[in-house]
Amino acid sequence: MRFSRRSLLIGTAALLVTAPLRANEQDMLTIEGPAFGAGWRVRIGAQADGNAVAAAVMEVVRSVDDAMSPFRAETEISRLNAAQTRDWLPVSPSLMTTLHEARRVHDLTFGAFDPTLGGVSGRYGFSPIQQAPAGRFAGVTLGAGRLRKDAPGQSFDLCGIAKGRALDRVVAAIAGLGHRDFFVEMGGEVMARGRHPAGRNWSVGVEHPTGQIGALWHRVALNGEALATSGDRVNSYLSGAHSYGHIIDPRSQRPADTPLASVSVFAPTAMTADALATALFALGPEAGPELAQRADLAALFLIRDGDHLRAVTTADYATRIVT
Repeated sequence: MRFSRRSLLIGTAALLVTAPLRANEQDMLTIEGPAFGAGWRVRIGAQADGNAVAAAVMEVVRSVDDAMSPFRAETEISRLNAAQTRDWLPVSPSLMTTLHEARRVHDLTFGAFDPTLGGVSGRYGFSPIQQAPAGRFAGVTLGAGRLRKDAPGQSFDLCGIAKGRALDRVVAAIAGLGHRDFFVEMGGEVMARGRHPAGRNWSVGVEHPTGQIGALWHRVALNGEALATSGDRVNSYLSGAHSYGHIIDPRSQRPADTPLASVSVFAPTAMTADALATALFALGPEAGPELAQRADLAALFLIRDGDHLRAVTTADYATRIVT
């Protein structure tokens, strides 16, 4: 394990970091590791205890993965999926919080966010869930620490919101260590607290959807909110002449077929931003911006228009762009 004032990479049995140390701003630590098939990164003042921060992050990652990963049979969500019953089933507080927010975003977006379509994702190779969708998410009864399925064979795939839930908990955990100024990224979703050690506001670049390394569409300021982006560049594949992405359109129960390249959205929590970005992408280049504007959601829609990209912003997103 190596420490410096310029950069810190943590490596343990559960946290293997093979990337080289990177130069960073003076008086800044960067702590990085893997999570949910992607990675996490914390940027914080050099006086921070990097080991303590890394341990807090990895405990959250482990906890969320144990609750919500559909890729392991022993997780809480997998046990729920395996229960072929409409009887009441016990649910942990953290998972119940996530399900309640999933329901709220489902209702806000008129069903565009639907975590009961894991079987559809599985059909196209994006989820391990193989059983056909059963019942409606709107028909799931959420009680005090328990739920009742709408149909015995109903399954849940929370991959469209779990990463956001993890980011919210990581931010709370780092704040619980006494830190007020830090930046956290988890798989492309970001949230910051306080100010950059240099005294300026935190900002982040919105990636250009062409995928060229380092190419940014623009930078935006983070003022205590989360920013999440969904798109079709990552986690998609070509079959013949058709491209299939991981975001399912509940209306067609197929991968979203849209000229949208990406959607970025601000929200008070990363969990909300995560689910909203997925839903707005599924809605497409017309219904998505219409709903975002009507619901006062600060969002950026990058839309393919021939060989070019066209940007549509909603609510006060444009005021957050750093020039």
